[in-house]
Amino acid sequence: MELDDLKPEVATILNDNKIDRDTKLKNLCQFLSDSVSYYNWVGFYFANHDSKTLHLGPYVGAETDHTVIPFGKGICGQVAESNANFVVPDVAAQDNYIACSFTVKSEIVVPLFVHGNNIGQIDIDSHVIDPFTETDERFLEFVNKEVAKLF
Repeated sequence: MELDDLKPEVATILNDNKIDRDTKLKNLCQFLSDSVSYYNWVGFYFANHDSKTLHLGPYVGAETDHTVIPFGKGICGQVAESNANFVVPDVAAQDNYIACSFTVKSEIVVPLFVHGNNIGQIDIDSHVIDPFTETDERFLEFVNKEVAKLF
């Protein structure tokens, strides 16, 4: 399945007015995990700019101890500071990587902007080395534009 084919369902999930925002985000994470074979952990982190920390939001996948991440630490923390997508083809080759599980081989993090402010990010781990392409980046940017409408 092409990632662009998933866009209508992303919008449908996020436009469900019968459920709260966190449930929509959890449902979105589940949909992405179920729909893309190499999306093995899908979640959101949200920024607290006062404490310069990221806080784990809705996610699906293996449990993580990384519920609070300081800005600058790990891939997510770097994205909180850079405001730019970060694709890690092989986490073993990344110096500032926070290991979540030995099964994680690669990661993609795309910042979430609301009114020009980076309020968080979508974080996806894969058990495959180097699966993420520019198509994943554009798709996840679309996802985050849709998510931003909830804030």
